[in-house]
Amino acid sequence: MKKLKNLFLIFGVFTGLVACNDAIEIDQPGRLDADAAFQTVGDLRDGLFGVYDQFDLSPDIAFQSIFTDELSIGFDNGGQGLADYGFVLNAGSAASQVFWVNGYDQLNAASRLIEAAEIVEPEADEQGAYNQILGEAHALRAWGHFILLSYYSTDYTDDNALSIINLDFVPTIDQQLLRNTNGETFALIESDLDLAESLINEDNGVTRIGQDFVTALRARIAAYRQDYAAAANLSDQFVNNKAQYPLATRAEYEAMFLDESDGEVIFKLERTNNDTYDGQGATGSAFAGGWAGARFAFTGPGVDGSPYFEMGRSLFNLIDPADIRYDVNVHPSSVIDPDYANGVGGQDNDILVVNKYQGSEGQPLMNDLKIFRASEMYLIRAEAAVDQGNLGLAADLIQDIRDARLGTTGTAPSFGSATEAYAAILNERRVELAYEGHRYFDLKRLGSRANQGVLKDPVDCAFNGACSLSADDYRFTLPLPIVEFNANPGLREQQNPGY
Repeated sequence: MKKLKNLFLIFGVFTGLVACNDAIEIDQPGRLDADAAFQTVGDLRDGLFGVYDQFDLSPDIAFQSIFTDELSIGFDNGGQGLADYGFVLNAGSAASQVFWVNGYDQLNAASRLIEAAEIVEPEADEQGAYNQILGEAHALRAWGHFILLSYYSTDYTDDNALSIINLDFVPTIDQQLLRNTNGETFALIESDLDLAESLINEDNGVTRIGQDFVTALRARIAAYRQDYAAAANLSDQFVNNKAQYPLATRAEYEAMFLDESDGEVIFKLERTNNDTYDGQGATGSAFAGGWAGARFAFTGPGVDGSPYFEMGRSLFNLIDPADIRYDVNVHPSSVIDPDYANGVGGQDNDILVVNKYQGSEGQPLMNDLKIFRASEMYLIRAEAAVDQGNLGLAADLIQDIRDARLGTTGTAPSFGSATEAYAAILNERRVELAYEGHRYFDLKRLGSRANQGVLKDPVDCAFNGACSLSADDYRFTLPLPIVEFNANPGLREQQNPGY
């Protein structure tokens, strides 16, 4: 998609939400109507790239890393992210607003494209391309709904719990919509994925949505909903397909995060020079944007790159130095204090620099954003195995990942209980998927079963006392944002508990 980056601009005339209700305000003077903008299949293709451009993982990386236990305050921190780091979360917080606003930007863009497609008549030789574009748009809309639900629903397993506002159409200016239930949102997601599956007919690589994206998204949804029969079946399609999706070797794993290889990537958002996200973005905030590595450092990778966040000690202590994940996550310029707990050498003797997004294409801190990888499918399959009482299979799947990362063949762990197995899966996810926007959701949905919550090392929270947060804390569901209440006051009665 690098060569198509300039085509993102065409969709700018259709977006620009400030909140969900602002998505309703669509009949503004000067806007280009869909029937004028979309006249050919080529126009739809350009519009599709505009929908892709609405999706970004940098806010998730920022918020989830800071709010949980992936980070510690860096030596160059000037106050960035301290509220999130202290578990301060309310309807005026950046996270409350940004995921709501970004989510409805995404849904609005996808729904506009889907509606616009109704007025385009493809030529006979364009039908396949037309179907592909429409299928990708439906898949993106399904993904957008799922991201929103993940942040704002209190309980993924309860179909009667409040979800979000479903938006599978372009609403009119006078509509003030209320929240749907989880059951209704998941039904809409499945409907969009069914349509995507029936329409997608091309494999355009890991930066465009294909059938494997649909399967991987369904596997993740099933795990979140604890529908482990479906999760097992869906994840097995990757686990058992080692010809196409083997776990990355040590060399491939490192190259994957340098953007020199796709390794075990199923789908990613590509980032390149001069695209929409080529810049620093907001630092220490869920507003984020820009380079993924700028979520941790101001100017570049390494100690000299002015890191304002560093790796959390409780995460660092989980990673074997012989594991390739140590090299990928811990910059070689880091200063390791073996006696850090006693603080003898002071802060300058223990500097754990995050290395996962060191940069590519000559641009420091800019890397592609990995959305689905084969290793996540192994871990979903392990979850399903525990639920099905097969602790041995869960242990084997975890060991498969460890063997790939260590380059050796080890002995699988032995679990004495489901709680112990879930804890091992949660820890493996913490290491394997560090800084990829998973930790907040993982604690929310697995923490209670693993008897784990946020747990920072005492040295990382001594200054503010915000050391732990139970997995059943209300703050593992975001509040609806104040900006939405200003435009849609009826939603105040549907605010999430605790806010």
